[in-house]
Amino acid sequence: MARVTVEDCVTRVPNRFELVLVAAQRSRDISSGSGLTIERDNDKNPVVALREIADVTVDVEVLQGAVIKGLQRHVENDEPEEDRDLTIGEPSWPVGAGDHAIEEELKEDMLFVADDDVADDDIVDELADEPADPSDEVSEDL
Repeated sequence: MARVTVEDCVTRVPNRFELVLVAAQRSRDISSGSGLTIERDNDKNPVVALREIADVTVDVEVLQGAVIKGLQRHVENDEPEEDRDLTIGEPSWPVGAGDHAIEEELKEDMLFVADDDVADDDIVDELADEPADPSDEVSEDL
């Protein structure tokens, strides 16, 4: 009898694997005390669940939702996240009393990156072309 019931259920739930999950969920519901929608006729809970699905006396979509809810381990929170508008140069973390030195370093790094348009070779060439300052020489008398 169960084979005929499975063949009848496939017209309602085309995927056999999904049918197994849905029928197992309904069977668990029956075991936990949910009311029957058809006569038991001395059948076990899985056969009764398949017969209910075949006779369209239970909502398959509700059973699918129950299967998904039962398998979830982390429930999504539907609360919207707080949006923060950040401006350029503003740190994305809260700045404490000891963080001002780090903030100054970041500003210097940003300035250095902005001045990075000049090639390093040009800077070396400029330094090489400058005349040496006699006051910079170290005396050998020491």
